This record gives sequence, C-alpha cells and structure tokens, in this order.
Amino acid sequence: MQPLRSLLFIFILLIITVFSLESQSDLHDGYQLVWAEEFDYSGLPDSTKWGFETKGNKHGWGNNEKQYYTSNNLSNAMVEDGVLKIIARKEQKENRHYTSARLSSADKAEFKYGLIEIRAKLPAGTGTWPAIWMLGQNRNVAGWPDCGEIDIMEHVGYEPDSVHGTIHTAAYNHIKRTQKGGGIVLKDPYDEFHVYAIEWTPEKIDFMVDGKVYYNVVNEHLTDKEWPFDQPFYLILNIAIGGNWGGKKGIDDSIFPVEMHVDWVRVYQKE
Repeated sequence: MQPLRSLLFIFILLIITVFSLESQSDLHDGYQLVWAEEFDYSGLPDSTKWGFETKGNKHGWGNNEKQYYTSNNLSNAMVEDGVLKIIARKEQKENRHYTSARLSSADKAEFKYGLIEIRAKLPAGTGTWPAIWMLGQNRNVAGWPDCGEIDIMEHVGYEPDSVHGTIHTAAYNHIKRTQKGGGIVLKDPYDEFHVYAIEWTPEKIDFMVDGKVYYNVVNEHLTDKEWPFDQPFYLILNIAIGGNWGGKKGIDDSIFPVEMHVDWVRVYQKE
C-alpha cells in the first residue's frame, strides 16, 4: 500500500504543478514584457531606472512618518546577490531617528495600463510600513490625491499576516475615509518571496498575490476625480517607519535594521 500512496501523492503534486503553470501562463497571455528590473548587478540601484525621493523628509511625507529617506546611500539601498535591499535603520539623521530609502521610477519609467508584477519579501516588526505603489505622472501639477495613487502592496508590521491593495483619488482617499481597498492574509510574507501585482486596464484594476485576485476596482466612467487612471504612472518602492498607519501601535526599536528584498520588477503590456 505504501508505494501506491507514494505514487498517488506524486500524481497529485504533478496535477497541482500543471494547473499552477497553466494559471500563470494564462495570466500573461496576450501580454509582452516591456520593462524589467532584474537586479542582476551589485551596488547602488541602477540610476537609469531609479531615483531617490527625499523632498518630504522634513514634514513626514504627509503621514507623520518617522524615517529620513537618504539618497545614494548603500546602507539604506543596495543591490546584492540578485536582489534589491531597502534597509531601514535606527539612527539619527537631521530631524529623524530612523533612516530608510524611497526609490522612484519618475521621469525614467512610467506606464499606462498593463500587468505589473513585483517579487518581494517584506520586513517584519511593529512600526514598519513597507510599500510597493504608483503615482500619476502629473503629481507635480495636479497634486495628491488628484494625480491618483495605486498601492500594489502595503503592509503594516503590527498586522503580521496581512497585505493590502488600495487606490486613492480625489473622490476616494484616506483623508475622506473613502479609499477603495482590500486585503489578503499571508502566513509567510517575511520568510518567503511573493509576487505582488496589479492588472490595470481602462475598465478595472485587479490586485493580486501570486496570481490570485483578491480585490478589484471598476471604472465607474464618471470623472477624473473617481478614475484618474487613464494616464502614465510611475513606481515607488520604500519602507516607511511609524506614521499615521504604520505607527498606530508604536515602533519596536529592537527590530532594527529591517530589510525589504525585491527580486525583480516586471511590466507587461498588451501586444
């Protein structure tokens, strides 16, 4: 009986693998890769693809965050062993008690619609607020939230088993408590890499983890206040510390340094 059980187990694994591969293949059907960052080098992030955002340091980036984002500092952002490491540390920098990095593809790579995937492993600990997200390219003109925001993945350390996907617009945003978003439970976001993604079309935005849709937003065809998503957006990768959401239950100073690892970023668009 034991050999039969072993064969049955192997057969079931093969079926699961085939269905998984078919599902992944179906997800990419009709798409072609248009931009990718594989982090296949060492040192600072590629300056042709990423810039460092620092302009909001004095005011906590509008969310009362506690970190100081540095620029071109290997202690906060480095590529090593095939992954980008964004590192948050407990250290004094000007008016802040923590340092971190916020990378942006603004003016370097901006996208309108597509399947956008990021394979990442998250930092653990109360007070952390890692995010993978996008802002409209007209942010400097329209301002936030009119430019639109797509949060592909947000996580707060005091909820160790959850990640969130959200949009913010002039009509729907957290200031008005009208933001649109959903969450999914993950048992191992700190120990394993997961693929955080959106599929964004003129009609909807699907939020996914490992190819599974857990939330979507549908275009109501009203105004730009509800749907500012018919323009190019740029990518942002960062770890915030504390703040209105991340710091709701304080900051555990014993956790530092903490790291978010990004294995790759890939953008697909319709052929």
